[in-house]
Amino acid sequence: MPLIEIKTYIASDIKTCFDLARNIDIHQESLKHTDELPIAGKTTGLIGLGEWVSWEAKHFGFVQHLTSKITEFESPNYFVDEMVFGAFKSFRHEHIFKRYKGGTLMTVKFYFEAPCGLLGKIANTTFLKRYMKNLIQKRNSYIKAEAEKHLQEA
Repeated sequence: MPLIEIKTYIASDIKTCFDLARNIDIHQESLKHTDELPIAGKTTGLIGLGEWVSWEAKHFGFVQHLTSKITEFESPNYFVDEMVFGAFKSFRHEHIFKRYKGGTLMTVKFYFEAPCGLLGKIANTTFLKRYMKNLIQKRNSYIKAEAEKHLQEA
């Protein structure tokens, strides 16, 4: 199963970073370019343990649907969302937060597997991993900017 791991230093407190990462509205804003919309489940605000959200978004020119559920949660250090329905065969998305050098180190681990056996494995290595890494980096950059803006306003 492919893994994408991205570490982002954020000059803000751990609780702010944790809450921004689990905020449905922030998620939607950060991926605005995919027309991502929450359409069922928890559709606004902070998502927590046992809650789920269904998203509609445009990827690769197609409207797609995905439902994920928060399966692990330890505020403000860690949460996991896992796909329960969607285009992937499976995915597990870990969000880890640690106090670091006066701010927060946010580590995102995204384990995923495309469907379709051998064709899926080829898709994983030829374009899907790069595409997902780009999406996660855009989202992390947005969270970083919002958290650091929040710190300046405080």
